[in-house]
Amino acid sequence: MDSHPTPVRPASRRLTGRLIAAAAVCATAVALAAPASAAGPAPRPATTRPAAVTGGSGATVPFTTYEAENGSTNGTVIGPDYTQGTVASEASGRKAVQLSGTGQYVQFTLTAPANAIDVTYNLPQGSSGSLAVYVNGTRISQTLPVTSKYSYVNTGNIVGSKTHHLFDDSRLLLGQNLAVGAKVKVQVDSDSTGGPFTIDMAQFEQVAAAASQPSGSVSPTTYGADPTGAADSTNAFNQAITAARSGGKVLWIPQGVFTISSPLQVDGLTVIGAGMWYSELHGTHLFDLSNPQGGVKLENFAAFGEVTTRNDSSPDNFVNGSLGANSVVSGIWVQHEKCGLWLTGNNTNLQVTGNRILDTTADGVNINGTATGAVVSNNYVRNTGDDGLAMWSLNAADSNDSFLNNTVIQPNLANGIALYGGSNLTVKGNYVQDTNALGSGIAISNQAFASPFFPLSGTITVDSNTIERGGALNPNWNHPMGALRVDSYDYAITNPVNITNTVIKDSPYSAFEFVSGSGTGNAISGVTVNGATVTNSGTVVVQNETKGSATFSNVTATGVGAAGIYNCPYPTGTGTFSVVDGGGNSGWSSTWNDCTTWPTPNGGNPGGGGTPPGTGNLALNKTVTDTGHQDVYVASNAVDGNANTYWESADNAFPASFTVDLGSAQPVGRLVLKLPPSTSWGARTQTLSVLDSTDNSSYSTVVASKGYTFDPNNGGNSVTITLPSGTSTRYLRLTFTANTAWSAGQLSEFEAYAS
Repeated sequence: MDSHPTPVRPASRRLTGRLIAAAAVCATAVALAAPASAAGPAPRPATTRPAAVTGGSGATVPFTTYEAENGSTNGTVIGPDYTQGTVASEASGRKAVQLSGTGQYVQFTLTAPANAIDVTYNLPQGSSGSLAVYVNGTRISQTLPVTSKYSYVNTGNIVGSKTHHLFDDSRLLLGQNLAVGAKVKVQVDSDSTGGPFTIDMAQFEQVAAAASQPSGSVSPTTYGADPTGAADSTNAFNQAITAARSGGKVLWIPQGVFTISSPLQVDGLTVIGAGMWYSELHGTHLFDLSNPQGGVKLENFAAFGEVTTRNDSSPDNFVNGSLGANSVVSGIWVQHEKCGLWLTGNNTNLQVTGNRILDTTADGVNINGTATGAVVSNNYVRNTGDDGLAMWSLNAADSNDSFLNNTVIQPNLANGIALYGGSNLTVKGNYVQDTNALGSGIAISNQAFASPFFPLSGTITVDSNTIERGGALNPNWNHPMGALRVDSYDYAITNPVNITNTVIKDSPYSAFEFVSGSGTGNAISGVTVNGATVTNSGTVVVQNETKGSATFSNVTATGVGAAGIYNCPYPTGTGTFSVVDGGGNSGWSSTWNDCTTWPTPNGGNPGGGGTPPGTGNLALNKTVTDTGHQDVYVASNAVDGNANTYWESADNAFPASFTVDLGSAQPVGRLVLKLPPSTSWGARTQTLSVLDSTDNSSYSTVVASKGYTFDPNNGGNSVTITLPSGTSTRYLRLTFTANTAWSAGQLSEFEAYAS
């Protein structure tokens, strides 16, 4: 077909003050504008001894996590990578192991007894199959089923999002008790299908035997429920619910798989299963009560949905709406739902504790207004497609609610933990790891999304939390986001926000960020940061981007990437931000003095190691020139990170050149050249050479002219060019001399990598 799909102009690399945000049911992804202004004051040198800082350790869990890259393997370790949309960037620790061929494996040596395994993996889109499992060298009869069905989520309504949610989980009871030192291998065998396979981690657990039915409880199998999952058991469950309610009894979910096709009305009931590894409800919309009286208890079973896309108008959640006052959700495994719990209405004194929420396409838990005294504690939340845990004060304020001792890992579109408005809220004892695009580890925000919204008020307590590799590069404006963000997005923040005993490790960019994300310059005041240890921040410790002030005491930093403070309020001239030294600070007294540029992460090495976020691709958003282009198909389209926008040279004007300035001389090992992935482009061969220069004047040929075939049906319409070992350069140039499908050079992405 014609190679001119509708053009998309790339976003400006500099701030224009525009607001970019998205909000809908079960959706609170944030996109920030990027402020810039004049530098401000640095804190005084430390005068007191910093207090001991411990941070938070998150949830107490019954399993042990083993990272694939730390196991024994003959596969290929990928990462670390912080580039939005790559498989490694969504892995725990930003590393994983790829198994490409028969005989490749990852082997784990157990440090604790176990009889069950949960593996986090990625497959190419459209693939499914299985992996072999070996215990102490012997293959077991069960295989580990794997599929890409629940991965590769697109959210075009959220500006700046890309295809994401690249990992999924598969669990298996091993059928035997393994001792410490046992070796468990996940391997590609000759009967394995669906690869290549990328393994992120495995979690091993000693699962207790299935619980017995409580005396006097009511089981839906009495009414014909099918424990194989083949038949719809909704009617049988509804009969059992009626019997349990009339007799004041517990509803029992026995061991088995039960298919549920419409929400179960369990107001006032206790619903107990034989355990999250044994009793499974399969349904996309399981609990949704109308004006409940409360007292619901949901305990010890699993809920598996069939959500493969994100539709914010659909209630595809494990719990949707309210359970009523004094309800409890405990010991539930939730997977493949849109949200784990999307809570509106009366949730007074709700307890959400000890749950495992995995692989949701939106939030893990969102308390969406009106909740009072709710406690979300000791939950393990991983691979959410939006905020891991959030409170959003829509319609009425969330008040006196708490997120306590939770673990949140790899929210791949928004924040680990977020407060959007609300009164007298607490975030304490949590551990947040590996946030990805459009979010921070913890966000304290007045972003409204919709109205009526109730801004932050009372005292906000953020105490004893740990954030590791938190924060990301906002793709809309090439804007870095801090590990812990205070954001006066739609309303000024004037109430007390007390941030204490915080550990921030390996943040790709800054540790603490103060911003008015709408670009309107709403002030921030009343914030105190007392007791923090910051290790290996990629750029700065404190990133100030709006007017106001914050007091810092006993904050120590080591391994700071560029400078202690970035102090550039936006809009320029609307005010200043004061960093008030409360004493005991050390290691971050310097100030970044150029408000026209963002600091390079740790000299190009964020978090003390790995590939720079957004610059794993060294050419992303760099200065680019050409010898001419057609219409709106400008050169910057090919370095904007969007494979659907492209550069096209002037028609019938070969040779045509495309030149990228990397900003400084850097080692470059390979180039990845892309055309839009749509099959409408069709295959074509482009003849081109690669040249380089250190001064943009004298160029040398690095790779001689050659024809490269781009085919959307084979290789994703991209080609890789390996450069000679030892190549180090600042300017890279492609010179096109032919194209079999169009009379011009064409390129949707030019990517350069160090290795």
